[in-house]
Amino acid sequence: MNELFSLKDRTAVINGASGAIGGALARGFAKAGANLALTYNSNLAPVEALGRELASLNIKITTSRVDVQSEHMLRNHAEATQDWFGATDILVNCAGGNIEAAMTGDDVGFFDLNAQAIRDTLNLNIMGGAVLPCLAYGPNIANSTFGGSIINVTSMNSFRPLEGRPAYAASKAAVNNFTQWLASHLAKTYSTSLRVNAIAPGFFPNNRARHTLFNENGTLSERGKRIVDLTPMGRLGNVEDLIGTAIWYASDASRYITGTTTAVDGGFNAYAGV
Repeated sequence: MNELFSLKDRTAVINGASGAIGGALARGFAKAGANLALTYNSNLAPVEALGRELASLNIKITTSRVDVQSEHMLRNHAEATQDWFGATDILVNCAGGNIEAAMTGDDVGFFDLNAQAIRDTLNLNIMGGAVLPCLAYGPNIANSTFGGSIINVTSMNSFRPLEGRPAYAASKAAVNNFTQWLASHLAKTYSTSLRVNAIAPGFFPNNRARHTLFNENGTLSERGKRIVDLTPMGRLGNVEDLIGTAIWYASDASRYITGTTTAVDGGFNAYAGV
């Protein structure tokens, strides 16, 4: 059983490792034995701290600045990762996010939004968050002796477009669809053991979402309470809740699974609220 879920001797690229989810998955992968090629864009400190934290484990770790919207930087990092580790076996696409100017709310309706902000949100999450990294790292992962696994981190917004987030929801829904298409294409065209799957987190209080989910005194905001009430398991998520699903997708435990999106949401997507 330990071998089934082991990532020993595998090399995982984790884009967006400076974020809460990327950092948690890096810790989980490291403890499962994976070597790590971690990337960040503008926030170096969390990735440096992560490197120090994991230094005692018997794995190799590199950290690199990569803008996932730059095909040039992605391809350069893909080549460097192959040189450093000799192989690339796993890609986890955690980079992405929302842009405030593409959100509705208060006195801002959809017709008031800036088209460029919508375009930027779409590009960040579907192109930078999935398509471009798959283009860059995919050829090396297709040659993995372990079969290869690509994991896209999408969102509950991909199933249920939430208030105020039209562009973000549309972009994450596109990632889900792209995951299905790419999984089918890669298995039929390149390698029957190369898998592509996605994880759709529910509500996790990372730095971006914390101010909408909590009051200044640490209690749940009205929005936070509504979400918990609509979550059958009765709580918000912890980033550690995502590690098991990610390791399952990255390891031999899911060797016959591709083209799927797993919701890690405490039952939110399953519950009608009545």
